[in-house]
Amino acid sequence: MPYFDAASAAPLHPVARQALLAALDEGWADPARLHREGRRARLLLDAAREAAAEAVGCRPDELSFTSSGTRAVHSGISGALAGRRRVGRHLVVSAVEHSSVLHSAADHESRGGSVTEVPVDRSGAVGPAAYGAVLREDTALACLQSANHEVGTEQPVAEVAGLCREAGVPLLVDAAQSLGRGPVPGGWSLLAASAHKWGGPAGVGLLAVRKGVRFAVQGPADERESGRAAGFENIPAIVAAAASLRAVRAEADAESVRLRALVERIRSRVPALVPDVEVVGDPVRRLPHLVTFSCLYVDGETLLHELDRAGFSVSSGSSCTSSTLTPSHVLKAMGVLSEGNVRVSLPAGTAEEDVDRFLDVLPGVVAGVREKLGAPAAAAPSPAPAASLVVDALGRRCPVPVIELAKVIGGVPVGGTVTVLSDDEAARLDIPAWCAMREQEYVGEEPADRGSAYVVRRLS
Repeated sequence: MPYFDAASAAPLHPVARQALLAALDEGWADPARLHREGRRARLLLDAAREAAAEAVGCRPDELSFTSSGTRAVHSGISGALAGRRRVGRHLVVSAVEHSSVLHSAADHESRGGSVTEVPVDRSGAVGPAAYGAVLREDTALACLQSANHEVGTEQPVAEVAGLCREAGVPLLVDAAQSLGRGPVPGGWSLLAASAHKWGGPAGVGLLAVRKGVRFAVQGPADERESGRAAGFENIPAIVAAAASLRAVRAEADAESVRLRALVERIRSRVPALVPDVEVVGDPVRRLPHLVTFSCLYVDGETLLHELDRAGFSVSSGSSCTSSTLTPSHVLKAMGVLSEGNVRVSLPAGTAEEDVDRFLDVLPGVVAGVREKLGAPAAAAPSPAPAASLVVDALGRRCPVPVIELAKVIGGVPVGGTVTVLSDDEAARLDIPAWCAMREQEYVGEEPADRGSAYVVRRLS
């Protein structure tokens, strides 16, 4: 069964497996002890730190191992904010950061700090000028991911780092998605990453803090990992993480070329094979292994289940499911469709024939889901044209409000309007996105007795 969800967790790299098994026999002792077993464990830990630091591009004594990438982010943000509290309590993040960054930002705000979110364009990238414009004298820390985990767009890290340096603000880069594929552009002050994203074992994160960055560890002090990660180090997992990082980086150039070609095949063929599809994310400045596309008139959760039944493990760039009813903050910030969203992220070694079979299966799966939902094959004129129509979609989850809009838009004359009543938060994103895809005018949102009224004007 082809596994196309490497952006969530990459399969364990063979080198990681070998290193893990070897380190289980040699690295079980306390590396802080002076006896033979402790010295052996310390040698393994030091060697792993040196290998990881080389890949990150920092000094070994600047790098700490944490229990996860999320823990690395939380510790990095809290420590940097505390270390620069005399400067101020202003934090800058992009609107499409990983949830670990946004959760830290929300916690900071709840404690009296201030947070500015920098918007992104429709490709998911921040503008360096817009980012630099929000830096202030009281800005204690700025955060910017190296590449987006949902749509693959690479961020202008080098340009933003230069602006932060001019403003005297440290920049924390979340490099979880990109570190295994190449070096992160320089200029950053702190960096966080997670081993399971590049084929290492889960439960190992990296936190690098450059010398000279003011940093105050929060919580009880601990003598291990420069005080930045409490508790006994999981040496076998750390050794496997470092070994696999070195291995994937050695393979990255050749494998990235191959995977980029496969992803480009998906990017170009999906819109030709499936009607009403939008490929999202930057077409050029993107991760080589990841592509995300949105299908109109499709329930994303159902689509993922049907693809799983067809033998393909994919995920959604959207967290909008029947259980959460919350659109992805990334897709919302980009202003693209939140429903029917599929993220394909290819692990190393993905076979060309698996991608071709996915492209063969996808059209039928999407058509089947649309048929079950009663989606229109095309917007057909209503037998009784009217200057305006009202669609009552209250109590119905997206994409149903969008489907009902598409069914009746042809029933009003050009210049006429359709008002969709909906109490689903996703409609606030999906209806404007539908208008952009179908070249209709989104007039705006109005209050209603329940939910909201979304007004669309027919242009063609």
